[in-house]
Amino acid sequence: MPTWIERLLPPNPIARRLSFQSILFAIGQGAFLTGSAVFFTHIVGLSAAQVGLGLTIAGLASFALAVPSGRLADKVGTKRLWAITSSIDAALFLVWPWLEGFGQFVAMVVVLEVVGTAGYTAFGAYSLNVFSREDRVRSQAFMRSALNIGFTIGALIGGLALATNSDSVIRWMPVLPALVLAVNAFLITRLPDAEGEVEATSDVEALADAPKRTSVLRNRGYVAMSFFDGVLGTNQVLLNVVIPLWLVQETDAPRVLLAWLFGTNTVLAVLLQVPASRGSETVNGALRAARISTGFMVLSCFVVMVTHDTLGWTTIVLVWLGHVTVTGAELFESASHWGLSSELSEPARRAEYQGAGHVGGTLGSVWAPALFTFLAMEWGTSGWLVIAAIVTVAGIGIHPAARAAERYLVTRAPQSAERPA
Repeated sequence: MPTWIERLLPPNPIARRLSFQSILFAIGQGAFLTGSAVFFTHIVGLSAAQVGLGLTIAGLASFALAVPSGRLADKVGTKRLWAITSSIDAALFLVWPWLEGFGQFVAMVVVLEVVGTAGYTAFGAYSLNVFSREDRVRSQAFMRSALNIGFTIGALIGGLALATNSDSVIRWMPVLPALVLAVNAFLITRLPDAEGEVEATSDVEALADAPKRTSVLRNRGYVAMSFFDGVLGTNQVLLNVVIPLWLVQETDAPRVLLAWLFGTNTVLAVLLQVPASRGSETVNGALRAARISTGFMVLSCFVVMVTHDTLGWTTIVLVWLGHVTVTGAELFESASHWGLSSELSEPARRAEYQGAGHVGGTLGSVWAPALFTFLAMEWGTSGWLVIAAIVTVAGIGIHPAARAAERYLVTRAPQSAERPA
């Protein structure tokens, strides 16, 4: 294979297999999500308010069970739980066409969200365990790029289903995602085991003689780090909610620009996620990526806020630039997240740490859609400055939090502090 093609592929066979599975997963999820609003309202018969309430209830259930599901994954095996939850996920999609009413919808989304959270924690831990320290972040960057490719394909499939304008087609649309996700679940069982391969691969990972097991939530530095990372992760709120609303309601930019914005984001995420992840394999490198992400997000706030008073092509270029900079925030925040999760998790409890990260990340982001939208749309320039200030505080706060998590793990494994980086 030519060298230039090799550079475009994941670094090892396992990463390539996981990237392919990321594409399959995203195709299945993306195909359904694209038409989910129509499906919920026209097929299940819900109002928009009922959909929002049901998803909120499901999110709360997922939040409550994140750490226990991670603990379960560590106990039964990350690959095994990932395969089981993926199989359940595929089977549940076949139930969608038969649902009616709010009660059945809530039951369905709660089960889906809980199963999905368990699968997420198991997959996250597996993807850390199966790679060497040097390959973890780069491999996950390739998988993230593959995920964007899959969601794009899935969105096209969902769009074709919607274009038929047929309730029958939309009703049975979940069957295709179910089949794709079933194939993905089968392929998971063919992956190599990562259990039992835990070794001291970072400065804080030797835990053979660690003290008595305690809840990962006792690692307050890790939870705080996850919280601040969640705040930095609110770049997705700007990307998908606030900037589009701002464009439509507060600028003279044409609405068709939204398509170009999301297209640009997808292309940049596919092409630049791997380069953006370089150097994030260590705590220092991951914190550097967090600083860069913070800078991009603050810059995006400054760029977008002035478009309220610009006209024509100036507005178009500035809104596009604001979306590009917030995409930069997304890429470097992802790299930072992978590096910190890899380096600051106890190797025998990585899934439980993934659950704790989910708890902290949720606390750091769940309020953002309402608050950021209010600040931008109601306060205007002042609101954008407040958003930038919130992000700056998170970019600063993640540093002492990560160092506290690092110190906690060193106290759990004093011998690890003697090994060179």
